[in-house]
Amino acid sequence: MPAAVVHSINPATGRIIAGTRVGTPADLQRTLDLIDKIKPMWRDTPAPRRGEIVRQMRVALNDRIQDLGKLVALEMGKILPEGVGEVQEYVDICDYALGLSRMIGGGVVPSERPGHFMMEQWNPLGTVGVISAFNFPVAVYGWNSALSLVCGNPVVWKSAPTTNLSAVAVTKILERVLEENNLPGALCSLVTGGADVGEAMARSPRVDLLSFTGSTAVGRHVGTIVQERFGRVLLELGGNNAIIVMEDADLDLAVRSVLFAAVGTAGQRCTTTRRLIIHESIYDDFIERLVKAYGQVRIGDPLQEGTLCGPLHTKNAVEQYKKGLESVVQQGGKILYGGKVLDRPGNFVMPTITQIDPSAPVVQNEIFVPILHTFRFKTIEEAIQINNSVKQGLSSSLFTSSISNLFKWTGPNGSDCGIVNCNIPTNGAEIGGAFGGEKETGGGRESGSDSWKQYMRRQTCTVNYSGALPLAQGIKFE
Repeated sequence: MPAAVVHSINPATGRIIAGTRVGTPADLQRTLDLIDKIKPMWRDTPAPRRGEIVRQMRVALNDRIQDLGKLVALEMGKILPEGVGEVQEYVDICDYALGLSRMIGGGVVPSERPGHFMMEQWNPLGTVGVISAFNFPVAVYGWNSALSLVCGNPVVWKSAPTTNLSAVAVTKILERVLEENNLPGALCSLVTGGADVGEAMARSPRVDLLSFTGSTAVGRHVGTIVQERFGRVLLELGGNNAIIVMEDADLDLAVRSVLFAAVGTAGQRCTTTRRLIIHESIYDDFIERLVKAYGQVRIGDPLQEGTLCGPLHTKNAVEQYKKGLESVVQQGGKILYGGKVLDRPGNFVMPTITQIDPSAPVVQNEIFVPILHTFRFKTIEEAIQINNSVKQGLSSSLFTSSISNLFKWTGPNGSDCGIVNCNIPTNGAEIGGAFGGEKETGGGRESGSDSWKQYMRRQTCTVNYSGALPLAQGIKFE
């Protein structure tokens, strides 16, 4: 029976770009067989040597950054600067991983027993599976892959079916680096496919850590399956992020930030701003400025210079956009700007601003399109309550010039999100910080800080060099 072929469609034109032959659960099992054979070799490879391989991958990716960025823009639909910027994220995390390869270490722990030495050390975990989403078809895999490799783990990747071309291109670049170093290509395996391959990855006990990026609904299913077999799971799920604008904020800075955070990537980032909480004393002025800024956004071909907003990724996303606007009106809200599907080839819509009650059901659930809901507030405490009122907890931002507001926002009764910003938008996270969120965002952390620990086995080691047998907690057993 011939293998199925999935077409990648240019969301700006609706035309087929190319087709990719997709894998099956049986292909995944054969891939895991190959990975099992090479795991001992890669674990025994010194971490600095593993870092050197990742450094070479970084060079190879950077050499093709423009080509890869164009492919991302063509296949996914984000504008070219964002496509190139996504590949830059992969390059940057390779730099980070290279440094990490000479810094991975545990710690020495004082022993309560004489003549004993205690230490904590980290060893490779095993096989890391990555299921990535369409909106970041390169960067998310890069975060996981670079850290996994320096930590001593082979990686198997299932890309989103609608962005297989980007995944194949990245894998080909990595494969060439591995071959030049006489290393097996299975270290960075790719098995394209649909939900059946993803399900098989979640159920396989040979996938020691599964990193999943996608919707909360699917993430809950994946997390349950992996937990049932006591595997590790790293979940990066829904956002529904908010920006709060205080009366003492720099309004020009805030308007530019909201525009980028709400309209960038046509609203298809997990860190996109979907809720805008504005102090009542400046609400009308701020909305007037924001509507004017929205009116200057150029919508069109993502590969064309000057375009700020490309298409939605699929026709289904356009339908979600229309249903979302219908819900806004049905639930007592009104549209302040936009609200239209553009009559042209491709999946183009107008970025939209609404005014609605923050407790409306349509506000509580993230819609992965450029719809921005706006509300008024009186006090910082009320604004924080609105920010925290949704089930998701990824990214959040406060615009203020008050030190008091800043520390309330970042304190124990402030934002309940994993990313808490001040005077910058909700998107555009740096690779040095841990990326991820709380509540229905899944609780996972990727990229920087100590995220590398998720890819390793933690061991507490005690060495008795005393010749005697003193027991812990003062226990005597004679």
